[in-house]
Amino acid sequence: MRSDELEYELPFELVAQRPSARRDGSRLLVYDRETGAVRHRRFAELPDEVPGELVVVNDTRVRPARLRLERPGGGAAEVLLLERLDGDGVWEALARPSRRLRPGQRLGPVELLEPLGEGRWRLRLHGEPAGEVPLPPYILEAPDDPERYQTVYAQREGSAAAPTAGLHFTPELLERLDVERVTLDIGLDTFRPVSAERLDEHRIHSERYAVTSGAWRHICEAERVLAVGTTTVRVLESLARSAPLAGRTDLFITPGFEFRRVDALLTNFHLPRSTLLALVMAFAGIEETRGLYRLAIEEHYRFYSFGDCMLIR
Repeated sequence: MRSDELEYELPFELVAQRPSARRDGSRLLVYDRETGAVRHRRFAELPDEVPGELVVVNDTRVRPARLRLERPGGGAAEVLLLERLDGDGVWEALARPSRRLRPGQRLGPVELLEPLGEGRWRLRLHGEPAGEVPLPPYILEAPDDPERYQTVYAQREGSAAAPTAGLHFTPELLERLDVERVTLDIGLDTFRPVSAERLDEHRIHSERYAVTSGAWRHICEAERVLAVGTTTVRVLESLARSAPLAGRTDLFITPGFEFRRVDALLTNFHLPRSTLLALVMAFAGIEETRGLYRLAIEEHYRFYSFGDCMLIR
């Protein structure tokens, strides 16, 4: 598949700049893969659409990973912490302006150690992360409540971005569902578009995940599994291919992939040329996904992190 097949045109006014007033007040586009039927609902109605299904969520929490710093001699710098590499304060991070940074430089609490390419650095952070929760660049103004970029079930800090399909849930809605948890710490590839000409030439960076034995047993025994978000899909399909219960995954799901444990997908509307959109096309079909995105644009659904979502059954 060519990467330009992941392109589409989106009017900027459909890029959601703030979350809906209520988490479960967002719109829900429901697509039945077997019949091709489409329904327009509200997220609060999700339990009516998935009776008896096991809902699997990614319970990672976004860390305050964006550090606004000053370079030696003046000038702004910014560091986005991606992943802790050891217990001695060494991290992998994105740093900019990368071309003006040098190994050995000290930017406040950050000591630059080694450039890794593509704007990534190995660095040492003195102390714990104490920056801002990183919002995607297309969100021009932070929400009044920073917790709106966290899921209500988020637990352990570890991600550089939110698992956005989960932002729509409320505690009351979760009580009406059979819910299981996995964890995948979201890293670099959320920020990196596909630049290779063909998808099979693109490589994604691995990310840490963990699933308890009890959770995996529950998932294996379920008649149907609804994965909340693309990160949850990658964990479940990695384990379905005999991956260990904890480790790293670089599973890249593209059209033609055989899904072994995911029966339904809940997902937001994704950016063009993203690996996330490729995964949705693998699950729903390439032309089917294009049609659903065209419909969502015509119906003025809100896109991206704070936007509406889609249930693919």
